[in-house]
Amino acid sequence: MNNISSVDASRDTKSRDEPSRRRPLKLERLPDVVAECERLLQSGYTKSGNWTLAQICRHLRLTIESNMDGYPVWMTVLGYPLRPILRRFALPKLLMGNSPKGVPTAGMFVPPGDLDDGVEVGRLKECVTRFVESSAPLHGHPGFGNMTHDQFNQFHAAHAAHHLGFLQPHSAEAG
Repeated sequence: MNNISSVDASRDTKSRDEPSRRRPLKLERLPDVVAECERLLQSGYTKSGNWTLAQICRHLRLTIESNMDGYPVWMTVLGYPLRPILRRFALPKLLMGNSPKGVPTAGMFVPPGDLDDGVEVGRLKECVTRFVESSAPLHGHPGFGNMTHDQFNQFHAAHAAHHLGFLQPHSAEAG
């Protein structure tokens, strides 16, 4: 069950350029992501973007699992020629919390709409625990290439902050 409110129709224009739609959120590491997801699950939230908490958690889990288990070959092949540009210009922006909005993702990372917040937060937590406790080599990101375990931890946290910023907590202590 989702503890969600929709943004009222008069404000929900689906504009990707509306800066007020995303709250500023800085998450340093993956355990911070889990804590934020649990806080949103507890407090409830208003969705000001396209995805629910459950959908965001599923998307994040799938990307982290691909980092641990491997990306499809086609994705790596397509991303390889762009790596120098993406790594130099896009990666620093993402890590600083300046992630571009509206960038389409591969279909395998797009979550279905019928997910349960509690279940998906739990699955993300299990995935994060596996990531944090693992010492196995990680697979290079298709667009950004290889990074250390710590750099990938920061990368995934920044990616999560981008998506979770579209959920406005119901509690008074927002973001």
